[in-house]
This record gives sequence, C-alpha cells and structure tokens, in this order.
Amino acid sequence: MDINKIAEEMAKSYMESDITMLSCKRLPDKGEIISILDDIQALLFPSYFSDAQCTEPKEFAAQLLSSVYYRIKKQIELALSFNSQADAGERAEKIAKEFVSELPRIHKLLIKDVHATHEGDPAASSFEEIIFSYPGFYAIFVYRVAHLLYLRGVPFVPRIMSELAHGRTGVDINPGATIGEYFFIDHGTGIVIGETTVIGDHVKLYQGVTLGALSPRKGQSLSGVKRHPTVCDGATIYSGASILGGETVIGKDAVIGGNSFITESVADGAKVSVKKPEHIIK
Repeated sequence: MDINKIAEEMAKSYMESDITMLSCKRLPDKGEIISILDDIQALLFPSYFSDAQCTEPKEFAAQLLSSVYYRIKKQIELALSFNSQADAGERAEKIAKEFVSELPRIHKLLIKDVHATHEGDPAASSFEEIIFSYPGFYAIFVYRVAHLLYLRGVPFVPRIMSELAHGRTGVDINPGATIGEYFFIDHGTGIVIGETTVIGDHVKLYQGVTLGALSPRKGQSLSGVKRHPTVCDGATIYSGASILGGETVIGKDAVIGGNSFITESVADGAKVSVKKPEHIIK
C-alpha cells in the first residue's frame, strides 16, 4: 500500500469537487449546539432538566440566559462567516440578542403545547410525564427554538437542531414550517412536516403523518415556493395520512382519517376516510 499515492488521489479529488472540502473557515460545532439546546431545555423547564433545587428563579434564569447568549452568538457567527456573509460579528450579536429575548415567549407557547398534549392524550398521566418523556413534545420544543433562528436567516444551526430531534424522536419538522399554538403530536414516529407547511392552532397529528410536497422533481428551482400544505385551526390528522402540495388546504376542524392520501383541499368541518379494504384470508 502506497499511502502517498492514495493521498495524492484524495487531494486531486478534493480539488476537483465543487463541494468545499478544505477551508480555513470553521463550521458551527454540532456538539456545542446540542449542549446549548440542553441548556435552553433546562432554562425553560428547570425542575426536569437541571440540578437546580430551591434556587432563586431570577438568578437561575439570568445565569443560563447569559451562557446561552454568548455561546449561541459564537455559533451563529461561525455559520454566517462560513457563508461569507458581511458583518458576521455584528449580525450574530443582533440575532443572538433577539433569540434570547424571544425565549420567554417560546416558554409560554410550549406550556400551551403541554396542555394540548394532556387534553389530547388519555394516556398522559400528568404534565410532568409529557415534559420529561414525550418524544412529540421534545420535537415541538426543538422546532420552536430552531424556528427562531430560521426566521433570521441563520444557516446550518436550525437544521442541526431539527435533525437532532429527528434522530431522537423520529419526528422530522423542518425549522421553516409555521406552527400555531396548542400543537399536539401523538406517538410521533414517522411524522414529516415540510419547510413551507403552515399549521394553525389546536391541530392534532398522529404517527406516520406526512405534510409534504406534491413533487420534488424540480429540485432547487422550487426553493422559496409554497410546496407544502396548509392545515387550519382545529384539524385532526390520523396515522399514516399523506397530505401533499402547496395549494392543498385542510379546512378548519376537518378530520382526516388514517392512511388517507390527499392532494386537493378539504372543506371546513369535513371528515375524510378511506374505504375499508377487503381482507383475503386463506
């Protein structure tokens, strides 16, 4: 084995690739972003995810907020600098300040999501059980945090966050989706929510639901186009349903039965179901 010859081949492959292979610029640190998410979770739900015992609330919050601010600012600056965005340092500082300022609002939204989950799931024995152990709620938490950064044009970091939740829970929520209050995900596994999806308030989703694009064949030419459905307030979508297309609207209080395949809009209050399949028993 000739290491030098193999190294020459690798170096040539680096140079010929149209994808950045070697750069003096640093990408954001995945491990640090995960650690920051853990700290935000501890900040929002201290009794569950921190060692704080009988701590003075303001002092506890101030300490964690300060840590989150400085650390997220560094990761945002790395992301902006890697993309060669001008004034990365100033922009990162501004975005980090806005991000931290939004966390009290995110806390209030998540409390509403806890209530929605408790009301929607008869198996939920307590609020505490939902916060501490429900994968759907964890995915919502990560989405709401990542969405703040997505809205401010931060590259890399929101997707790193959302893919962490995807890997841990099986719930794939693009950070670009727009999701209202009192959002409930039951079971969670296999749910996909695309980037341009719009979801109203008091919506319930069950496992295996896809809110996707009708056809991704045109690739990057569809970037920025509304290609995922809109789900209005109060809608319920049961397991295995696929709802596709940017012009598809699921009306207010509509109920979509399991395994439905929908590419056209559904009226307010409608109930959609799939004809019962015939069983063949031999």
